[in-house]
Amino acid sequence: MKFGIVGVIAFVIDYGLMNILLMFHMHNVLATSISFFVSLVFNYLASMKFVFKHRPDMARWMEIAIFFVSSFIGWIMNEVIVWISTSWMPHDSMYTMHTQYVIWTNVGKLVATVIVMVWNFLIRKWLLDDTHTNAMNRLKSADKRLTQEELDAKWENSFSHRLGVWSLEHTPKGWPK
Repeated sequence: MKFGIVGVIAFVIDYGLMNILLMFHMHNVLATSISFFVSLVFNYLASMKFVFKHRPDMARWMEIAIFFVSSFIGWIMNEVIVWISTSWMPHDSMYTMHTQYVIWTNVGKLVATVIVMVWNFLIRKWLLDDTHTNAMNRLKSADKRLTQEELDAKWENSFSHRLGVWSLEHTPKGWPK
């Protein structure tokens, strides 16, 4: 629920700023890059405060690195999809066919938003929020649920936990853990 609320606000920031920049005849890839990064800053601050809890088994620098690397990949996906949405139009279409250019940019941005949203949720859930194992276990019938020992073993062997422990062991001196 909180992920969705933060996402909707980030979406409004992203779309609003992109369309304002497009009204001033900015190229769609540049406009979506600017709006993406502005909404990314909001998304990071809000996600770390309200959505994902800090993992005690992971250094903050690793959480930040995961967030920004996954966001960088999402940004590349976003830009490619938006570029494809208008690549078939004449090169001067942002001036000569402005309405169509804006419409097709918005269509591409909608497609990109859905794809990047799924990407961001899955990668961040997998690497930053390790509560899914317990949640999935509660959905199983009583006779098929894992014991607490099995859950603990599964958690200790998870990639996200091992990455977190590695990040704590390799935190540079003077950096907060």
